[in-house]
Amino acid sequence: MPSPRSGPDKCPGALQVHQAADGPLARVRLPGGVVASPQLQALATAAQELGNGEIELTSRGNVQLRAVSDPEEFASRIADVGLLPSTTHERVRNILASPLSGRIGGFADVRALVTDLDHGLCADPALADLPGRTLFTLDDGTGDISGLRGDFGVHALEDGRFALVLAGTDTGARLAETDAVEVLLASAGTFAEIRHDAWRLDEVPGGTERVLARLGLEYGDPVELPGAVERGPIGWLDQPDGHVTLAAGLAFGTLPARLAEFLAAVEKPIVVTPWRSILLPDLEEWAAEQVVRVLAPMGLIFDENSPYLQVSACAGQPGCAKSHTDVRADAREAIENEDLPADGRQHWSGCDRKCGRPRGEVTDVVADPDGYRVENPPA
Repeated sequence: MPSPRSGPDKCPGALQVHQAADGPLARVRLPGGVVASPQLQALATAAQELGNGEIELTSRGNVQLRAVSDPEEFASRIADVGLLPSTTHERVRNILASPLSGRIGGFADVRALVTDLDHGLCADPALADLPGRTLFTLDDGTGDISGLRGDFGVHALEDGRFALVLAGTDTGARLAETDAVEVLLASAGTFAEIRHDAWRLDEVPGGTERVLARLGLEYGDPVELPGAVERGPIGWLDQPDGHVTLAAGLAFGTLPARLAEFLAAVEKPIVVTPWRSILLPDLEEWAAEQVVRVLAPMGLIFDENSPYLQVSACAGQPGCAKSHTDVRADAREAIENEDLPADGRQHWSGCDRKCGRPRGEVTDVVADPDGYRVENPPA
């Protein structure tokens, strides 16, 4: 079990920005990863006028802007479009949900649970003090989200019930859908009371057992949940209702502001996934064809074999003072020159901290003062 963390939680938000080497970094929570067209347009405009011209996607389905010249103006703009519904809870609205829920696959549609959970979270003053790293997960049964090991989650089962997931593990407790949000909020409330300096539930000695002791639940046999999904879907996805979802990757999980404006012009909500990709759901076929034709040349990646989907990278220079080099520029050059140092998934890091490293089997390409070294995953 990890030991409790020391020091304050400095996880950035839209109001509590992180002072990076290239200026303030502001992070915006998107419960369930959903962002409406007007909201995306506001983010794109802010990236152009207040930031470095890019919107970065995070591994929790959120977005962030770097080099924000006026954090107060940025916060005001996103509040105006509904992206800052609670100034006291804005850093704790970390809710991951199965991105295709209600459209393709799964045993349940968890989209309404996202909304209810977010509203309940923001309505409870006691939950404003949760750490910014607290994570809620809502898995529709496809197994794409539970493997990300959230603190408090539910996993839809074939019999219509939900498994209660605490610290990434099925507890054996079984819930009706109507009780899921209430139980998750009660679990988080207990953690808020007992956590002391811990940032995650699994850092509290006996944390799962202590949370369960507060809940009067029906128990069954726990099931082993799927492991973390290494990469989300990419390409053209047919929905059973006759519409299309387009799943697109982005080089280094970065969305240029100009491309974001074109996405906003589609006038459909997009879903930001925990794999730093995006979904454009509920498109008619003709519209999906237009999106691919226009936006693929602008940077949306619909080819699941693209080398850009195999390579991730930390922020590097100029955003990080600890980085030895501009790792993204170096990685991009290696891709374009077909000169990658390894096959398969690889993560380029500007220093030994290896920030942003994805889960699973990954080759590390780490910058030293005199160049890069390659660290292959264990055999």
